[in-house]
This record gives sequence, C-alpha cells and structure tokens, in this order.
Amino acid sequence: MIRPKALLLDFGGVIVETARRPSWAAELASEVHELLVRAGCDELGVEDVESDILAGARADSYWKDSTSRQFDPEEMTHRRFWADFVATDWPAQARALVGVEATPLCRRMGELRSGRKTRDGMEELLAACWEHGVRPAIVSNALCGAVHRDYLTETGLDRLFAAQVYSDEAGVRKPNPEMIWLACRALAVDPADVWYVGDNYDRDVVCGARAGAGATVLMVSRSTDKIPYRVRQTPQATVEDPRGLLNLLEETWT
Repeated sequence: MIRPKALLLDFGGVIVETARRPSWAAELASEVHELLVRAGCDELGVEDVESDILAGARADSYWKDSTSRQFDPEEMTHRRFWADFVATDWPAQARALVGVEATPLCRRMGELRSGRKTRDGMEELLAACWEHGVRPAIVSNALCGAVHRDYLTETGLDRLFAAQVYSDEAGVRKPNPEMIWLACRALAVDPADVWYVGDNYDRDVVCGARAGAGATVLMVSRSTDKIPYRVRQTPQATVEDPRGLLNLLEETWT
C-alpha cells in the first residue's frame, strides 16, 4: 500500500451511516401535493403522489444499478427524475411544475428519506490525515449533494475536507472514473497517489480501479453485500470502519 497524498472518501456508508425513515414518502408527498394545489393542480390526491414518488424511487434504484455496467455513466438530472421517473403520467401542468421545482424537491427528498450519523472514529481519522499531510476529500454519488454539504456544515466536519465532489453537481456518477479525476485535479495530485475508499463493489471498487487510484479500499457498511451483479475488480484492502482505515494508514506513516 502506497503512502497517499490524498484520501478520497465516499459519503454514505463511509463518512456516515444512514437509516431509511419509514415516513419519508408520505411526508414528501404531502409537501408536493400542497405545491400542486397552490398552483391550481387539483387532479391528483396525496395518495397518488406518494405512490408515484415510491415508484420513481424504485425505478431510480434499478437505473442506478444499470449504470454501474457502463464505463462512464452520466448522472440523472433533478428535472429528469421528477418529470420522467415520478410524474410521467401526471397532468401536463403538474409534470411541468415538479420539473421546474426539481432541484429543491430533490433536496427535500434527500433530507426526508434518511437519517445520518457520523461513523465512529471518522473525526479522529480526518484529524490524523491532516497531521500527516494527507488531504481528505469526498467523492460521492448523490441525488442532491447539497444535503450532504448541509450535514457536514451542521456537524462541523466541512472544515476537515479539502474538496467535495458530488455526482449531481458534476453531471457524472461512479463508476465513471471522472469522479475521482475531478477530485484529483482539484487537489493537484495524481490518481496514483491517492487512496479511494467506498462501501460498494459495483460503484466504488470499480471506480477506483478504472481511475487508476493508488489503492482502492472497501469499507464495510450495511449495503456492501447488496451486489447487483459480480464485478471482476477487487479492493487492495478491506476495513470494517474508520478506525480500521486509520490503522491501515498508520502502517504507511511509520
């Protein structure tokens, strides 16, 4: 394992643990329904809106799995998610309305859908990186990266990252190697001089290998075993948590 100049981390499953909130779709549907009614769109009931939000989220999940088979997938736009995955069969005005409101709606969806908790040992890991001249950064797929930025600001973790790269802002998504290359260019480091750490095989391990990262590390999370299909790429190391990653880094600092 090389001594890295930068440590690139996935967000969900690595920096934070996430837990799905059971009421998220009903809460979001109520807000979307109010938006529609204010604009004079009264053809849809709140139950219809909730059903289509859940269907859109499920279809989006299938779409994400399919993109992991592409070499350089692009990210879905906020507008396409709402207009094509949620509101496909809605009246024209309703479909147009959620299309123009797509970005704040995606942000609200991200806020409501999951609770987040910083993984134990993460702050210690980040502090040690800075102490040893390793710049931490984020490289993450996201429906709305602004939600992740908000969390980091609220917890004070934002000051411990040199850069943040999110797929909805970049227009491409992992395993597209451009996600890692974007971070490398922002930090002025060669991909061969970084470690990339993620929790999924089909998105993260594949992305690190394609980008030519100096090392790709798999950090185990609740979603690690949810593999949509076998991939040939393998990580250089596997760790259980941020403390395990710190132990691995410390071996390169001695």
